[in-house]
Amino acid sequence: MSTSSELGSIMKPASFHTCGVNRAVFSGLDFSDQASFDDAARGLIGSIPDARILGAKGQLVWDMSSFSFLEDEHSPDSVNPSLWRQARLNRLHGLFKVTDRLYQVRGFDLANMTIIEGDSGIVIIDPLTFTESAGAALALYRAHRGDRPVRAVIYSHSHVDHYGGVEGVITSEQAASGEVLVIAPDGFMKEVISENILAGVPMRRRAMFQFGPTLERGARGHVDSGLGKVTGRGSVSLIAPNRIITDPTETLCVDGIEIVFQLTPETEAPAEMNFFFPQLRVLNLAENGCHTMHNLCPIRGAKTRDSLAWSKYLDQALDAFIDRTDICIAQHHWPTWDQGKVRRFIEEQRDLYRYLHDQTLRLMSHGLTPHEIAEDFTMPASLQGSWHARPYYGALAHNVRAVYAHYLGPYDGNPVNLNPLTPQGEAIKYLEYMGGADAVLERARKDFDAGDYRWVAQVTHHVVFADPSHRAARELGADALEQLGYQSESSTWRNAYLLGAKELRFGAPKSPPGAQGGVAPRVVAMLPMPMFFDYLAIRVNGQKAAGLALRIDWVMAGEAGGHRLTLSHCALSHGPGSHGARAQARVDMDRKGLAAIMVAGQSFSQALADGLMGVTGDREAVESLFGTLDSFTPMFAILEP
Repeated sequence: MSTSSELGSIMKPASFHTCGVNRAVFSGLDFSDQASFDDAARGLIGSIPDARILGAKGQLVWDMSSFSFLEDEHSPDSVNPSLWRQARLNRLHGLFKVTDRLYQVRGFDLANMTIIEGDSGIVIIDPLTFTESAGAALALYRAHRGDRPVRAVIYSHSHVDHYGGVEGVITSEQAASGEVLVIAPDGFMKEVISENILAGVPMRRRAMFQFGPTLERGARGHVDSGLGKVTGRGSVSLIAPNRIITDPTETLCVDGIEIVFQLTPETEAPAEMNFFFPQLRVLNLAENGCHTMHNLCPIRGAKTRDSLAWSKYLDQALDAFIDRTDICIAQHHWPTWDQGKVRRFIEEQRDLYRYLHDQTLRLMSHGLTPHEIAEDFTMPASLQGSWHARPYYGALAHNVRAVYAHYLGPYDGNPVNLNPLTPQGEAIKYLEYMGGADAVLERARKDFDAGDYRWVAQVTHHVVFADPSHRAARELGADALEQLGYQSESSTWRNAYLLGAKELRFGAPKSPPGAQGGVAPRVVAMLPMPMFFDYLAIRVNGQKAAGLALRIDWVMAGEAGGHRLTLSHCALSHGPGSHGARAQARVDMDRKGLAAIMVAGQSFSQALADGLMGVTGDREAVESLFGTLDSFTPMFAILEP
């Protein structure tokens, strides 16, 4: 099997059929429209060379220089020309002046950092994904605007690219003392653990296919992620908010800057909010209004998003703020200037999500299944020509399925699909009926030559699941996925197809030593203890816990109150307080010790043996609890059983 360093020579050229698909896209859209390029470059002050950001040990965290191939304005055959245009827009990086007192650092991460100059310091909205990127972004701002102190940090929503770099701009001590205000929408911490911790292991593996970080950069590999370039590698942190926005609309004055917060729950994130700055005449739509059709359920997986609520919140923002707004920004992409253009932008974004919702419900009501609806669903011609409504991050077919699942769940109503065979069991039976793998591949090669890549990908999938060692099936399946990737306007679909091709050819990568399923250890260590115990509970292996009945008290030094853990019927429950005399044991530790365990990737059993936590009472009871905990393998197989 070839190594990943040989990928560039193994990625094949675009086929005749793919070239035809991409030529049709080019002829169907107005590529002479350069307004987005003018807006994306407007206000640029400066950047760091190639936006190369290094970590404390010299490791590369972020590197925009690897996208230099995007300087060519002509799209290659292996990239959908509409996606190539978006990728070229997203390559711009640096500090941008949006208006007096408001700046953005773009291209240092998937998201933007927005910086507002207050009376005595600055307010930062969204400190990016990694502490290294956030620190570099703040340093760039200060190099041009002076060493102003951070007075407040605002999290627009509960996704890691909007909070993970917080310790790169402030310390937890500054937040704990109240020196720095840390503001977040209602439900923020709950959703951080729900999405990024409880479902973190499978989600991070699936996110590799959404963002394609292990793909080679280039015209036959990774070109973009729709919202920005790619996910980097760095240190993820979390500081709990000390001010929660709970009212649907709430106004605060932060360091002399009036901010009107508009809560938008269940939109792009379960906990999210927009912002309006009356003094600056700027509306910030967080991630609810970007220059792309967004996901109603990302392919990495998440709770389905409410497209009806999404459209209504945009309509509310339009009604409440448009007459006082001259500029619209978001926490991805570039701003929109001029009240008339802002109005049109928000109206079209509103109508985009409303149309997706209403038309999917209409067709559902005619009895169509999600796949049937997705196959023929098209957007109105009036929206198809708007660049910001194109599916660079979301994808039309996947969004239709998300609306269907939001209302009716994943089951399509056909009892045949209630309890199907496993993918491998199904594949084995299909091959038996089809006359075996060789007969299937003979016909699949003819379909490949005819450009029927979707079917070839499906049928070779069955061969691979029936026999993962079948090299010819893996290669033909990879070839089909590759061409589907080259045709995709959605960056996330392109990344998924191309990474699927890569893993069919090379296999899934190995988990690095000490990996914890992709869950950020510093974030886990800083969770409120009830959320930490929820994380612990999903690691309890039910079979290993059979027959155990445990009552354990857990006390964290310096934190008020204790916690009582109960393991019964193979399930771990917890609550505040103590079991009292019924407790079999008590665990004592502090945050520093918990962080040391998580960062080192130690098992709790080993940490107990090493004396990193104190136990009084029945030590074996604590050892029994820790003995039930599973460790997760981050790089589980997806393209094969």
